[in-house]
Amino acid sequence: MATRTRSRAAERAPSDETRTAASGWGSQAGTLALAAVAGAAVGLAATFGRKFVVQTIAAQAGDWDEVLKQEHQLVLALFDQIEATTDKQVHARMHLLGKIKNALAKHALEEENAVYPALRESNNAHDADALNGEHGYVKTFLYELENMPAASPDWLARVRTFRAMLEEHIRMEEDEVFPALKAAMDEAGNAKLSAAMLKEGLKLA
Repeated sequence: MATRTRSRAAERAPSDETRTAASGWGSQAGTLALAAVAGAAVGLAATFGRKFVVQTIAAQAGDWDEVLKQEHQLVLALFDQIEATTDKQVHARMHLLGKIKNALAKHALEEENAVYPALRESNNAHDADALNGEHGYVKTFLYELENMPAASPDWLARVRTFRAMLEEHIRMEEDEVFPALKAAMDEAGNAKLSAAMLKEGLKLA
């Protein structure tokens, strides 16, 4: 009796079940790959998106001196909040101190790497050195407050001493040093300084 034999092509061709399984696996693999790419994209967007938002806000604030004034006010507002706490609100105090520390770190980077060098270039090294030196006292105050018992009345008294020092530092910058520096530069120079300061700020944004 004659038998039917499958052709070589038929032997090599996958069965319907195999094609279905392969198709399903391919679809799953494709989905997983797309999910991985999408996840990476979301992560990148979160990182660069945050920086973009910070950059946009800073750019809309105005020239370099206006940005620094706004940052001063934000820090002083945090001091208002921390001074309104009681000795029992240790967690709130340390949380607010952390915010102050982060805000001042970004602010100091902008001034030390952009504004104070511009002061030195405008033959005002004395003020640049004096203001830069006061940043060292800022770090000392932050270190002391991080290592003092936050439930102690002495802690809040130290916060107020810290704030008084900062307010004098801010007064000197806003009333004397920054207006003189801005007046000494032309429009292009001010724009260049604003861009340089914004670049420095984004490092810690």
